[in-house]
Amino acid sequence: MKRPTIKDIAAAAGVSKGAVSLALNGRTGVSETTRARVLEVASSLGYRPSVTARALSSASADAVGLVLVRPPRALGDEAFFFQLIAGMQSEMSCALLLQVVSSRDAEIELYRRWWAEHRVDGVFLVDLLVSDPRVELMSSLGLPAVVVGGAGHHGSLASVWADDYAAMTSVVEYLKALGHRRIARVAGLASLLHTVRRDQAFLSSVVDGVIVAGDYTAEAGASATRSLLEGVQPPTAIVYDNDVMAVAGAEVAGSLGIEVPGELSLVAWDDSVLCQHGRLTALSRDTFAFGARAARALLAVLEGASPTDVEDVLPELVVRGSTGVAPSARASVS
Repeated sequence: MKRPTIKDIAAAAGVSKGAVSLALNGRTGVSETTRARVLEVASSLGYRPSVTARALSSASADAVGLVLVRPPRALGDEAFFFQLIAGMQSEMSCALLLQVVSSRDAEIELYRRWWAEHRVDGVFLVDLLVSDPRVELMSSLGLPAVVVGGAGHHGSLASVWADDYAAMTSVVEYLKALGHRRIARVAGLASLLHTVRRDQAFLSSVVDGVIVAGDYTAEAGASATRSLLEGVQPPTAIVYDNDVMAVAGAEVAGSLGIEVPGELSLVAWDDSVLCQHGRLTALSRDTFAFGARAARALLAVLEGASPTDVEDVLPELVVRGSTGVAPSARASVS
C-alpha cells in the first residue's frame, strides 16, 4: 500500500497542502477547527512523516510524554507516581509533558495528536493492560516508547519492570508463616496487567483466599475492608494494592474495634510516608530509582540503541507494627 502523503490528506480534508503542513507541525496560520480536521484525517489514513523530512525540519521536540488515566483527585493521593516522575526527571534534561485523562481512548487519541504535531520525541507507557493497544500503536506510529511494567507484553518496545508475581508470593508466604489462612486481597484496577499477575500469584498461594476489586482510592479501600470484616468469615490478614487503600483499611478496622495486629494483619503494596507513619508493613522498592531506569531506557532508544528489557530489583517486605501471628496460631500455642 502506498504511503499516504500531505497531498492525500489535503484532498481528504478539503484544505490546501500548506494548511496541512501548518496543522501537522503545530504552527500558527490555521484555525483550531481546521487543525483538528487535518489531524483526524492524517490519523485515519495512517500518515507518517518521513524520517528524512523530520531530520530536515529539526525534528527534536526536546520533550517526552507521560499520560495517566486517573481521576485527578485519586492521582493526588498516590505517592508512587510522584516518586516515579521525580526519578524520570532526574535523568533527563528535556521537558516531561504530563497529562491526566479520563479514559484509555482519550489517552490513545492524545498520543496520535502528539505524534502528528511532533510535541514529544518519545513516551513512557504505564499501567499496561494484558492486551494493550498502545504497544502496537507506538510501533505503527514509529513513536519511541518505554513500557514501565508489563514483562512479556511489551512487544518490540523497551521495558522496565518488576516481578509482581514473585513479590505477591513472598507476601503470602510471610503471612502463612505467621499462621494466617484466611487471607484477603484488596486489588487495584482489574484491567491492569500487574493486577492480573498479583491475582494469579495470590490465588495460587492461598487456599482460603478472597479478592475484592478496588481502584487505589481511600474510599475503595475503606469500602472493601468493611465488607470483608463484616462478612461471615472475616479474614485474619489483608493485602492491599497500594498504601492509600491500606491506611483507609486500618482506619476501618479501628472503627470496628478490631485490633491490629492482634486480630487482623495488614500489608500495603509500595511503601510510603503514609505506611511509615502508620507503622504499616509494606512492600518497599526504590521507586525513584525505578523511574530513573525507565528514563535511561527511553533516552537510549532516542539515541538509536536497540530496545532493552530490564528487570528491576524485587520489592522487599518491610515489617512494621501492622502484622503479627494469626489468632488461631496463638491459640494453638497457648
